[in-house]
Order: sequence, then structure tokens, then C-alpha cells
Amino acid sequence: MHRWRVIVNPAAGNGKGKKDWNKISAYLQDKQIDFEVKFSKYQNDSISIAKEAAMLGIRKIIVVGGDGTLNEVLNGIILANVCRTDEFTLALIPVGTGNDWGRMFSIPMNYKKAIDIICQDKTMLHDIGLIKFCESDEQKERYFINIAGAGFESKVIRMSNNYMEKGYKSKFIYLYCLLMSLLKYKNVRMNFKVDDKEISETVFSVNIGNGRYCGNGMMQTPEAVPNDGLLDITVIKNMKKTAILSNLKMLYNGTILKHPMIDGYKCKKLTINSEAEVYIEADGESLGSVPAEFSIIPSAVNIVYETNIIQ
Repeated sequence: MHRWRVIVNPAAGNGKGKKDWNKISAYLQDKQIDFEVKFSKYQNDSISIAKEAAMLGIRKIIVVGGDGTLNEVLNGIILANVCRTDEFTLALIPVGTGNDWGRMFSIPMNYKKAIDIICQDKTMLHDIGLIKFCESDEQKERYFINIAGAGFESKVIRMSNNYMEKGYKSKFIYLYCLLMSLLKYKNVRMNFKVDDKEISETVFSVNIGNGRYCGNGMMQTPEAVPNDGLLDITVIKNMKKTAILSNLKMLYNGTILKHPMIDGYKCKKLTINSEAEVYIEADGESLGSVPAEFSIIPSAVNIVYETNIIQ
């Protein structure tokens, strides 16, 4: 089937998914895009909707939402297990608060321009990350397309998601939660295995990147390439809070790996263990905790893009 399924998260962008759908729908129709639409109703509902689409033979999906909705759709098509994942094509019309994944491919927040990009049908094969982790003493799996995190990052994500669920709509909510979490956070000793290299460090945070941006424009893994078959790992070691604050600009200008207290790695597999409780997240979605294993699936799914900034 060549028809697109459009999966809309009406809550994305603090309600923009619902508010702007008629406008988006009109643009899609103007461009004579053949589509059917489904609206998600609750968290992780887009997983079920995407899985159903895959089982019906639909192989092209437009996500109207943010990075979290894209993550759910990705997991849905994989969990359907009806064909090779590289038979699917994913496109994004961003209505989220950050648009961090789309930022890497010049997918704009302007609906008309985003739909024009879909019409160009310019695609590339994109790697996918896989996380195996613990949640309530159960072993679970989650796929991700952009960036995952452990330690401080997951604390910030949990806090910001809680605020957004309560109706806070400021685009600066992530930065606010970052600063508030920083006041209470304590660095944690973690044991890593980066491919075959074993490391033990007291760290502030770990980011695992398939993409470059998170947190509304921060570059936690500034050298990540989404189609090189590798994960980029950024380990912020035992830095003092004053040092973190004084170097925040490095998160935005892509120079984070130049800091002497920050290590960068490229690998195919990363495992993290810790005696302390360390939470993890992926694409802005809170998951469980370590022990966790992160791995890469090369050339796993087609994505629609305008410009790949990596090229």
C-alpha cells in the first residue's frame, strides 16, 4: 500500500497537535497526499497505532508530534514484526516542543515547508538504537532513534515530563528542570563496558547518541552520525556543580568533548551497571534503570529528510 498513515499526538506541543490538525490536514490534501489519520489517546498509544498500521500492510507513516511520538511509532513498527524494518519510511511534521531529531535534518516547524519535504520523497537509511533495561524487576527493551541518557539526564527528563503533564507550557521548562535538578543531584559511580573496554568512574551523566541534539538544541553527542553504524557516548565525569553551570554554553555550541572532564567514545555496544539506582531515558521518554545495555542496529529504517547536516 502506498497510502500514508498519519499518526497525530494531539497533546504534542502543549496541545498544538490537536489545535493545528485541521490546518495540517488541509496542507496534506492540497499536496494530494493519500493518507488516513489516527489520533493517539494516551502515552504509548502511538505504539499500538503504528503496530496496527504495519500489520495492515502500511509501510509509510507521517508522525505529527515530537521526538517522543516518533519514538513510539518506531517501536510500534518494530514490535509488529511483519517485515524488515527497512521497508518502512517515517516522516515527521514537528509540533513538539524541541524538534531535536528534526533539527539534524532541517525539518522545520513550519507545516507547509515540512509537508513540502515529504512530497520530495528524499529518504535515507537511519540507524536505530536498542536498549535492554530493568523496570520493576522485569527485563524490557526499547528502541530509540535519537539520544538516550543515564544519570542526571534522566532526572531532568522525569521532572520536565511531570511538569508538562501538569500543564506547564513554557518552552524553557527543560532548562528550568535542568537547573532545579542540579541543586539536588549527586554524582554516581558507574561501571561501563564500551565494546570490550571496561571503565569505572564516578560520573554526572552519560549520553548515548544516534543523533546530535536533545533538550531543545543541546548538543550532548555533537559528533554523532545517524547512519554510521555506531553509537556516540559522552561521559561527563565527576564535575562539580559550579563547573557544570559555568560550562553550560558548551552544550549548545558543540564543544562539549573538548572539556578535560568529559570523555567521548564511539562503539557498537555499551553496558552500564551501578550499585546505586540510576534511571535511564530515550528520546525524552522516561524508562527504567540500570543495569542496561545499549546497542546499534545499522541502516534499520528509512526517514524523510531535507538536509543532513552531517554530510
